[in-house]
Amino acid sequence: MSKPNVFLLPDLGEGLTEAELVTWLVSVGDHIGVDQPIAEVETAKSLVEVPSPYAGTVAVLHGEPGQTLDVGKPLISVTATGIPSPSAGSQAPDESALPAADAAATAYREEEKAGSGNVLIGYGTPGSLGQARRGRPRKAPIADAPSPTAAPSVSEKRTAVSSPLVRRLAHDNGIELHTLRGTGTAGLVTRRDVEAAIAARPDAARGLATPDASAATAPAPATASGKDVDSRTGLAVISRTPVKGVRKAVAANMSRSRTEIPEATVWVDVDATALVELRSEMKKRNPEDTPGLLAFIARFVTSGLKKYPELNTRFQDAPDGGGSDSKEIIGFDGINLGFAAQTERGLVVPSIRAADKLSARELDVEIRRLSQVAREGKATPAELGSSTFTLNNYGVFGVDGSAAIINYPEAAILGVGRIIDRPWVVNGELAVRKVVELTLVFDHRVCDGGTAGGFLRHVADAIESPASALADL
Repeated sequence: MSKPNVFLLPDLGEGLTEAELVTWLVSVGDHIGVDQPIAEVETAKSLVEVPSPYAGTVAVLHGEPGQTLDVGKPLISVTATGIPSPSAGSQAPDESALPAADAAATAYREEEKAGSGNVLIGYGTPGSLGQARRGRPRKAPIADAPSPTAAPSVSEKRTAVSSPLVRRLAHDNGIELHTLRGTGTAGLVTRRDVEAAIAARPDAARGLATPDASAATAPAPATASGKDVDSRTGLAVISRTPVKGVRKAVAANMSRSRTEIPEATVWVDVDATALVELRSEMKKRNPEDTPGLLAFIARFVTSGLKKYPELNTRFQDAPDGGGSDSKEIIGFDGINLGFAAQTERGLVVPSIRAADKLSARELDVEIRRLSQVAREGKATPAELGSSTFTLNNYGVFGVDGSAAIINYPEAAILGVGRIIDRPWVVNGELAVRKVVELTLVFDHRVCDGGTAGGFLRHVADAIESPASALADL
């Protein structure tokens, strides 16, 4: 038997050195094809399906679900299934003489010479240039014909490929997807199918285990007395939640921000009545193509950063040669505007590249697109780690104000509260106006209060008099 090909966990981008193995999509003995998804791993950035660069039979799975794996360490071993390696001067194997699945695998590999698209950063089939693309549907897994003595494997009975969240829900609740009858298109197993299977079990009354809180919140082991008691409070411990994945990355980033950055906060209440009315009028004329309020504010932010570029910088150690205490402030030719997005996996910050070159409508399109891919866990590392300034709309949670933590290693973050009716003095008389609170938290090492206040006032003035600020709309 030929020596198995050992596939190492690839570079997942952005200097990430590890990933948590969420679930295996194949089993030992399964026959797999080139670029067939073999596992789901969770990094500090997103949930990623890892495709196999080899076709053959799964020999070894190097890891268990829930285990943290290092990049460059073995992930899976695959034994080739009868396709000889061509030597110098030899001809390609006659596909008609190969088993059906091997011939299909050979043809598939030939096709993939143009680039499969099912790749990760730093690795992929020839022609892919290491870029993740999802322009066309992923091919169905290629299954070899079963041997006369072997029982059909799970992969040979696999249904249409379900979404990662559906597979995770099924895995966390002990449901085998191949045993379900999918009600979706082409037999696709949907979340509703999995939930119905869980509800039909005798233990359904215990509740569902959701993808983001299943095993992580399992009850703590009981002591001899039947309870795990916290020594400090004297209360029984009902759950222990490991800090990992996105939550672990967020915790580390926030801790580093508070430890290293001497931050200061300025805020102002703003009369947003004119902006709300302007958007309402636009929506009456063109309901399908009117940007959201956050897109308008994003446009005002990029305008303000052009005028006050000190807030679109990064404070860091100087290159070698400047001494251990040598620091520098890095300025950028352009603005990558990040915005905080709450997902089932935690808080992430997708960024709009070259936001300073986009109109309010174009910013709105990008905000909606990036919000969707972030919720689906499909945002790329570049989309989640390239911002130079962050906009945080916590008003969607019904909050008026907050002193946010700077998204390290950036220099500032602007918070936007909810827009509500408040009493306001207009031309010496009391009136009811739409008011919003803006809060700017900034790194005091890159600028002083005058710069921070000037930027905040610029954005506030644009909100109060939006017509001139939106001339490019």
